[in-house]
Amino acid sequence: MSGKIFVVGTPIGNLEDFSPRGARILREADFIAAEDTRVTAKLLNHFGIKKETVSYYEHNKAQKGEYLIRRVLAGENLAIVSDAGMPAISDPGEDLVRAAHEAGITVESVPGPSALTSALSLSGFPTGRFCFEGFLSVNRISRMKHLEEIKGETRTLVFYEAPHKLIKTLADMRDALGEREICIVKEITKIHESVRFFNFTSALDYYAENPPKGEYVLIVRGKEKEEAAPDMTPQAAVAFAKKLMADGMSASSAAKEAAAKSGIKKGEIYKSIV
Repeated sequence: MSGKIFVVGTPIGNLEDFSPRGARILREADFIAAEDTRVTAKLLNHFGIKKETVSYYEHNKAQKGEYLIRRVLAGENLAIVSDAGMPAISDPGEDLVRAAHEAGITVESVPGPSALTSALSLSGFPTGRFCFEGFLSVNRISRMKHLEEIKGETRTLVFYEAPHKLIKTLADMRDALGEREICIVKEITKIHESVRFFNFTSALDYYAENPPKGEYVLIVRGKEKEEAAPDMTPQAAVAFAKKLMADGMSASSAAKEAAAKSGIKKGEIYKSIV
């Protein structure tokens, strides 16, 4: 008889957020799959848990995934954790869960903290419908392609971002999405937790003076639904594009926005604003 896999949510900063059930499952499991065994060791030590941990992360998931599945099929119970939050959300744990289902293994969730839902709850932005976009690519071409694909999305957009990429990401968001309101949440549940509201331009100004530190969740307001204005004159379209540029948008993006709003060719508008 095969064992089970337990997907265990762990604290995203404050160890008091770990649930009694989560601690019990880690004590009772035969072994634990951890994104970073050193990080998980701190959690286990805090709660007095001594348990075998196996490293399972993005660059060894194919090899280690098969190993973990074999052990569970042989009858052992496995708990999988990430460094912080719910495993399998923007995390290689999703591959292990899928492999478990394919192998007929029972998977149970042990819910815990999540940076995604915690940040949304702090933002005050519309949460009835939202899109989680995870981490954007480190490659700018891929990142811009991703942003172009979602620029028309009217639902609230949520991203994770690392400090060393934050400024470039904000600049690319402004170019691709146009000026938007953004809520930037840092270090949720930790000592330096902060919730700040900007548009892209004011955010770039702020972080130019205050270098980013810590882990960030970016909540971006969805695109406003606009009334079509097919009778906009070429002069009005150029004025509209210039206003967007004054707000910080690139000439190319401004011309594209004005073209969509007016029905006038982007190239004609672009020639008048550069």
